[in-house]
Amino acid sequence: MGIFIIAEIGINHNGDLAIAKQLIDAASDAGFDAVKFQKRTVEKVYTKEFLDSPRESPWGSTQRDQKNGLEFSASQYQEIDYYCKKKGIQWSASAWDIDSQIFLQQFNCTFNKIASPMLGHIPLLKLVAAEQKQTFISTGMSTLEELDEVVNIFKDADCPFELMHCNSTYPMSESDANLLCIPMLKERYDCKVGYSGHESSLIKVCATAVALGATSLERHITLDRAMYGSDQAASIESASLNSFVKSVRAIPEILGSGRKILSDTELKTRNKLRVNV
Repeated sequence: MGIFIIAEIGINHNGDLAIAKQLIDAASDAGFDAVKFQKRTVEKVYTKEFLDSPRESPWGSTQRDQKNGLEFSASQYQEIDYYCKKKGIQWSASAWDIDSQIFLQQFNCTFNKIASPMLGHIPLLKLVAAEQKQTFISTGMSTLEELDEVVNIFKDADCPFELMHCNSTYPMSESDANLLCIPMLKERYDCKVGYSGHESSLIKVCATAVALGATSLERHITLDRAMYGSDQAASIESASLNSFVKSVRAIPEILGSGRKILSDTELKTRNKLRVNV
């Protein structure tokens, strides 16, 4: 089975369904396997004090205005579901609270995703695990002891899962990638391990991750890194998505089998150039 590649739209749509559709189009045309959003019940995720605090944004002057401006309604998610099915691309969303996960269940998405900030939300983790649906679990901002608890929840629920090594900085410095965690996590938990990246570079970190055994990749995507939003700078612009996917899909063939054999093409060169004394 090939590498599963997720285009993280997240909140880079800026609350605009037309932008979301453009990003779905770009991901589908480039050959991504899935797109992913983020779903929050704003009043449940954040305190009233925080939501009342000031923040200038295109939607108003408070944190509440900004957070609500980035959320899609039920009817908009229904349109996203319809549009992704029409395009033939899988979709899901990482829920940041229990109400949001229950909301998403109506769409019967093909997989779930646990965002790194949710690794300490035990009731949410147990709810997701109870669905027994393929779940990708980002590991950013966590200790191994915390991951032990998360993995046990999914194993106890007999829920298939794949960890995704992650450094939760936006954008991430390449020197912080620490990709040798991929084989370490694979050995420690005896599971598949992918990579969720937030670097600004296009391919080299992801290529290294795949070379180290990553079986899935997740990257934020955007129409333009200069757009409003905290995730835009750590995203791949839509114009570069085709190049990204083609490069990733080529890596397994480049890695080869690891067996030292003479190919037919190399044998022809040998017959011409080999000197035996």
